[in-house]
Amino acid sequence: MLDIEKELSDKELVVKLEGRLDTATAPGFEEALEEEFDKAEGLTIDMENVDYISSAGLRVLLAAHKKMSPKEGMKVINVNETIMEIFDIIGFSDILTIE
Repeated sequence: MLDIEKELSDKELVVKLEGRLDTATAPGFEEALEEEFDKAEGLTIDMENVDYISSAGLRVLLAAHKKMSPKEGMKVINVNETIMEIFDIIGFSDILTIE
């Protein structure tokens, strides 16, 4: 299960996630982002309460990064140690802005 909380202010979309970002939940996450892409100039994804991410979740993050690159970009914040290790192994730490 994945809870998604979105807030758009001053063209900055902040998305807070809680739970598992996996094959079952990634489509809902992608749909939630798609609803806001046209309105947002920047994107912040808060992963403080994400305890698992699968390749499906990683794909959505990469697609969001590509979509936001021509604008003000995307950053991922509050990544826990386990998910950061995954980002390091697959090279996302070199691609994404992680704070």
